[in-house]
Amino acid sequence: MSAQSVLYDVPGPRARRRARIGTILALLAFAFLAFVAIRRLADQGQFDADLWGPWLNPSTDEFGQVWSLVGRGALATLIAAALAIALSMVLGVLLGVGRMMLGSVGRVPLIGFIELFRGLPVVITIVIVWRATIELGINLDPLPGEPVLWYLVIGLALYNSVIIAEILRAGVASLPSGQGEAARAVGMTEGQVMRTVLLPQAFRIMLPALISQLVVILKDTSLAAVIGLGYLELLRRGAQIYQILDNPIQSLFMIGLMFILINYALSRLATYTEKRLSQAGDDPTAAEAVVPAT
Repeated sequence: MSAQSVLYDVPGPRARRRARIGTILALLAFAFLAFVAIRRLADQGQFDADLWGPWLNPSTDEFGQVWSLVGRGALATLIAAALAIALSMVLGVLLGVGRMMLGSVGRVPLIGFIELFRGLPVVITIVIVWRATIELGINLDPLPGEPVLWYLVIGLALYNSVIIAEILRAGVASLPSGQGEAARAVGMTEGQVMRTVLLPQAFRIMLPALISQLVVILKDTSLAAVIGLGYLELLRRGAQIYQILDNPIQSLFMIGLMFILINYALSRLATYTEKRLSQAGDDPTAAEAVVPAT
């Protein structure tokens, strides 16, 4: 029996023919809708050089100013995303490990914390951090950067850390129970088992899910512009540009394209990292490092 037939029945000739016909019809429908949309935009003058020139034509007066603002916005987005990713990873690992290692009573507060922020939409979490910090008079001035940066970073970290904690817990739970039992049999403590045996394997197994969540964090930095937080990240800079140039479709298209390229680069980096880790995991000498010398 083939590996494919274990998962599902192999489609026959008629099923494959229906699938091909359905695919062709879907592509034709999509092409028709795209044609109608492009025709409408062309009739409204949305492809005029005056609207695209500030973005694509270096000879225009606005070209340098537009890309200067975009560069500053992209840098602000990457800074916020990097801080939120780092903080989310640290908090997520602590929450995940704490939930797995603490007793049934000790893990109750952590479970409550995780379930609370899993249930809240991320935009509400950011707003809560923003308003609570102001209302409670919490001083963020000692932190590098402006306070609005940290409202965004803390809000994103609170939401995404609980997601990462659950991803990590699922990765550990998916490992064979013999992994931990073998490590304990050679005298490792529970902390050593978690740190040196279970967590490295869980990270490798759950790396695609973790990277997907990191991409989500980068995209969610744009919520600062949506809720009017005042942090001048990439989307907010794009809004400034189209308000001045009166070309919202063109500006948002270019900003969206930049997000796609950044996220694609991050996904490719994740694929490369996953391959490298898989190659390292296949190294027979790597397993010897797990068992301490006697």
